[in-house]
Amino acid sequence: MLNGFINKLAQQVLAGYRLDHAEARQLAELDDSMEDLLYAANRIRKRFRGTEVDFCSIINAKSGRCPEDCKFCAQSARYRTSAPEYPLLESDKLFGGALAAKSAGACRYGIVTSGPGIKNDTELKQICIALKQLSRGTDINCCASLGSLTPEMIKQLKAAGLTRYHHNLETSANFFPRICSTHSYQQRLDTVQLVKQAGLELCCGGIFGLGESLQDRLDLAFTLRELEVDSVPLNFLVPVPGTPLENQSPLYPGEILKIIALFRFILPDKDIKVCGGREAGLRDLQSWIYYAGANGSLLGNYLTTSGKPAAEDIQMIKDLGLKIKRPR
Repeated sequence: MLNGFINKLAQQVLAGYRLDHAEARQLAELDDSMEDLLYAANRIRKRFRGTEVDFCSIINAKSGRCPEDCKFCAQSARYRTSAPEYPLLESDKLFGGALAAKSAGACRYGIVTSGPGIKNDTELKQICIALKQLSRGTDINCCASLGSLTPEMIKQLKAAGLTRYHHNLETSANFFPRICSTHSYQQRLDTVQLVKQAGLELCCGGIFGLGESLQDRLDLAFTLRELEVDSVPLNFLVPVPGTPLENQSPLYPGEILKIIALFRFILPDKDIKVCGGREAGLRDLQSWIYYAGANGSLLGNYLTTSGKPAAEDIQMIKDLGLKIKRPR
């Protein structure tokens, strides 16, 4: 029989109720009801997001030499890692990446650069040229993750064809200073607010397994709800040799699935996408992310690590009886 508390909350969420902090905490602390939690999260996913899986694909458009000290990141210049280093790719290469992403089955394509923000007007112009090529030459949805932005930058990017901007909060406001000291949580929130004010869709999530507490995870989820983000990418730490978190113990698959389910309960009508760390963290349980409430994932390679072949993800979706969302 389905756990009564889980079933009650699920029924309320399905009817439009929004969980409070105490209810979410109680839900998270249930230790012997994983199957019930996943079952309920899956019902919520189907009710609000249907049976379509939203695949994103990204390109590492500028890699390495970032001056920030995010303790999980392979691209920080402060750590000795094997991450590649190169300047901003030419617009033709960025366009070619979009065509490959569309062919593989992605609905969205993101241009991602390392560093605290767009370096200069030359970079901004180059990115805008690529966005114009994308919006005119393909129907794939154009996204970007370029660090902190000014209102003028956002205006130009939007005019060039940008539809959604990605800027993670990473973790809770309380835990963030233990992960990064070179910029503040408020700076990240400021960029998020500028993106929303400009009328762009917002992709904003975090990374788990950094040593954060359960409360930190819940605080992040509720912050994202308050911000009314459109898409929530969930990443899971794969410890990178040379970074301060290289010896951090990875999360167990069950813990990852519980995080996904909790976010679905708290953010029932948002896109929830499982991205970095999916392969390493879940291993043979990767297909379970959809039963835990996710409705999307990253297709293909990540920034500095390889993902599973896109064809395998496409086949997995077909085997689950789900559909692949197409660009609109």
